[in-house]
Amino acid sequence: MKFALPRVIAITNQKGGSAKTTTSVNLAAALAMAGRKVLLIDLDPQANATIGFGLSSTDLDKSVYHVLIDVETTMRETIRRTELPNLSLLPATIHLSGAEVELVNTIGREIMLREKLGQLLPNSNFQYVILDCPPSLGLLTLNALTTANEVIIPVQTHFYALEGMSLLMNTIDLVKRRLNHNLFVTGILPTLYQSGTKLSERVLEELRKYFGSQVFQTTIRMNIRLAEAPSHGKPIFLYDAESNGAEDYTQLALEVIAHEIG
Repeated sequence: MKFALPRVIAITNQKGGSAKTTTSVNLAAALAMAGRKVLLIDLDPQANATIGFGLSSTDLDKSVYHVLIDVETTMRETIRRTELPNLSLLPATIHLSGAEVELVNTIGREIMLREKLGQLLPNSNFQYVILDCPPSLGLLTLNALTTANEVIIPVQTHFYALEGMSLLMNTIDLVKRRLNHNLFVTGILPTLYQSGTKLSERVLEELRKYFGSQVFQTTIRMNIRLAEAPSHGKPIFLYDAESNGAEDYTQLALEVIAHEIG
């Protein structure tokens, strides 16, 4: 399927350890390096995508929490530039953990993010918006799914990889039917792949058996440099551009770009 720009892509999996944030950060970086204007929105209260760009809560006056909670706070005033010229970040802090409770009685609570992004995009040059979701199917993830037009699902190529996939797919289908008719699963991304191991090969085989062409051709290999990069506050391309991780996320970005209209 082809998608018009701008593309809003939610990176989600309710299972922890699926390389969801690693994928959000490094896919956003790879797209930026390919010449696309990218906004990465950190929707995870753990704020790992924010930390992955060298920011901490002490550096931030406002974050995505304020964008969601305060009707007066705009995305434009909250966005931060990164070291990559084409990549901007809407950061998170631990305060975001309170957003689900604070929004629970708010009318239209599931579309707060969509409304704020809708105010930004017509007057910006962003071609991609990447939404890094929390590892749950709560209100923050629901906001991401009602805002996005695409979903990428990172799946760890380990024993319990398929556990919970049916729940996630059912949730995406429910959101598509009731709240966001434009939502589409662009691809399932095999991550933490260990070349030459029977377990990884078997799980990858199962993924392709059950989901067919929905599985990306790119697999993200297990790579220590990918694991080290966040502690240095850098995406993999600024930490080790020659690593397997950089090569894999470059290939993923090319697959994603191939879905552009035109």
